[in-house]
Amino acid sequence: MRRRWAAVLFDLDGTLVDSAPDLGEAANELRLRHGLAPLPLADFRPMTGTGARGMVGVALGIGMDDPRFPAMRDEYLSLYEARMTRLTRVFETMLPVLDALDAAGLPWGIVTNKHTRYAEPVVQASGIALRSRVLVCGDTTAHAKPHPEPLLEAARRIGVAAQACVYVGDDHRDVIAGRAAGMATLAASWGYLGIGEKIDDWGADAVIDHPSALLNFLSMP
Repeated sequence: MRRRWAAVLFDLDGTLVDSAPDLGEAANELRLRHGLAPLPLADFRPMTGTGARGMVGVALGIGMDDPRFPAMRDEYLSLYEARMTRLTRVFETMLPVLDALDAAGLPWGIVTNKHTRYAEPVVQASGIALRSRVLVCGDTTAHAKPHPEPLLEAARRIGVAAQACVYVGDDHRDVIAGRAAGMATLAASWGYLGIGEKIDDWGADAVIDHPSALLNFLSMP
């Protein structure tokens, strides 16, 4: 790996870990509580990157402008918190990449919009807490992505220049935040992406279809 890069930062949900099973099952538990039949996980998966807003939207067909939304969001989050580490795992294809980064001595960390109370247990249960050099959550700084502040804070905590970092994410907000922070940005096409999203239009430095492609990017002249 070329030494122009000082660190790699990852989004959490959909990029580093597959949390869709727990997020989707919590949404189905919400449906069951309200007398509705479960939906296939595939119905929830594209929207899991949008958190409670997306899950409640798919589960109950209501948006943030619905007066019922705050109560349904809180109920959903309670259900999710009770089960959030049951099925969530680091993507199998990501594990060799993390091993390669560690072997090369290239620090890596996590920048997520997930709040600390949810992100920390997920990272701990996934077995990567001691390997990740930094965890910046949605409530760590005054602003969340797409604002660049969380990414700049992660670079500061690692002790590297933001311009020497690569940020990998599966949401348009990740690319916006990474570019605003002056980082190289990679769009992860294996992630959740949303419905109708055109990943090639996000303006990332590259779209990667497999985690191993990150290693190729890091080695490019």
